[in-house]
Order: sequence, then structure tokens, then C-alpha cells
Amino acid sequence: MELQTIRNSKMQVAISPIAAEMQSIQDNNGTEYLWQGDPKYWNRRAFTIFPHIARLTEGSYFYKGKRYNMNTHGFLPEMQMEVESISENAVCYLLKSNHATLKEYPFHFELRISYLLQDNEIVVTYDVLNCGDEPMFFGIGGHPGFCVPLENGLSFDDYTLEFAEECNPVRIGFSENVFLSGNDTEYPLKDGRIIPLRHDLFDDDAIILKDICHKVTLKSEKSTRSVTVEFPDMEYIGFWHRPETDAPYVCIEPWTSLCARDGIVEDFETQESLVSLEPAKRYVNTWTIEIT
Repeated sequence: MELQTIRNSKMQVAISPIAAEMQSIQDNNGTEYLWQGDPKYWNRRAFTIFPHIARLTEGSYFYKGKRYNMNTHGFLPEMQMEVESISENAVCYLLKSNHATLKEYPFHFELRISYLLQDNEIVVTYDVLNCGDEPMFFGIGGHPGFCVPLENGLSFDDYTLEFAEECNPVRIGFSENVFLSGNDTEYPLKDGRIIPLRHDLFDDDAIILKDICHKVTLKSEKSTRSVTVEFPDMEYIGFWHRPETDAPYVCIEPWTSLCARDGIVEDFETQESLVSLEPAKRYVNTWTIEIT
């Protein structure tokens, strides 16, 4: 598997053509910010989720009366993408619908995922084109994991997730088997902005929030290194590491939509929160990762 590497004077990023998944984010001193996929905890690093986010009840859904099967987080995490264009500081990957995708997702599309380095920031853009003659329904989002701690001598508990502005988030309620329960609750933040990290935060799986400030920073008062994720056009943010472990990373996941309801095999034409894209139209969504 050949990686593509883009760089500028502040950083370099290596990316795999499988799901356009980032494999490394390093500053110009060689410090690694991206989780490196230790299978003891989680063997992925930063894949893109498409065309459905998280779980489907019974691993399936309906569209126009026909039932289709699809894995958690859709088919993209295992898909090879074509390098459409590359330069020193930018790369764009392309996936076109094909025989394999149409078996589980009956829509004709083109998906482009691009990365552009600007100073110490990675600009990530999702570009979806509906090539069919019916509305297309999908979810899309990121799943990057970041090292915690970001330097030797610190611990996981030294870090926080801090929103750029005060907010009153709501935590999406999940059932025991991690489907939507409908029991959303307020999720108080320290000083209206901060989530102090502890491993047991994730014992019940991911923390998915809505009604949030759309900029959050992984940081420690004991360090100058940080990661900031800004996602102006994503409704949800997820925080996760492998439940009931001491995993030395945290995923910061901007999402457009949510998983299925518990016990319900969803119909894509009516499932709440999915993006609906008209024929011949494009959907473009950009978010950023900044390292210091």
C-alpha cells in the first residue's frame, strides 16, 4: 500500500488510499500527533465514515422497499480510492460508485476527499456528487484518533477537551447495544467549556454531543502541544476510545448524522439526520485539524 505524503514548512501528513485515511500527522520536529493504530486498543487511525455513520439495526436498512446490508460506519473504511490529484501540500482522493458499492448502497455517486495544508492546519473537504436520478441519502464524518499524551512525562488525565466558547451540549442517548434510545440528556461542562479526560468516560462507549460550539481543543496546562478540530457544518461531535481500557488516545469525530434507532431497521428515505442530496447536485463540507 503506497502512502501519499504532503508537507509544508510546519508539518507533514501521510495518507493511505484506503478510505483516504491519514496515517501520520507530524510537525517539523517529528512529533507525532495521530494515533498509530496499536491493535491492542484500536487498529485504525483516522478513516472517513460514509455513507452511514455508526450502527444499523440488524446491519441493514430499507430503500424503496428493498432491504440492504451494510457494516458499521459504511463501506468506505475498507475501500480503495483513486488519487485524483496531488501536489506538495495537497491531495484529492476519488471514489466512484461501482458494482461493489451498488450491492449495498443503490446510489450512483462520486466522492472526493481532499487534504490541504495551510500553515499548521489540515483542511479536510468532503465533496459528494449525486450522479443518479433520485435523491441520495447519506451520512459522512471523520474518525481521527489523537495521541494522549502528546509528549512524554504526561498522563491521559492531564488533558482536557475544551470548547472555544461556552455551550450547553446535549448528549445523544444510546441503548446498551449502542443504538439511539431517544433518551438524550444535558451534558454539563466544567466552566461551561471543558471536559476533563479520564479513561472511564468511555466505559459506556462514545460520547456524542449536539448543540455545541463547533471548535474543540485537546490540550493540557502542562504542555504547549495541542490539537484543535473545527467543524462549522457538522451537527454532532463524538469523543471515543476503546471502552473499559487505558487506551492512550482519543478520537474527535465530527459527524453529519447519527446511527439507527434501537430495534428499528431504518428506511433511508425517512431516517432523521441523513443528508438528502438532489440529482446532479453537490454536497461540500469542510473541517480542519490544527496542531501546535
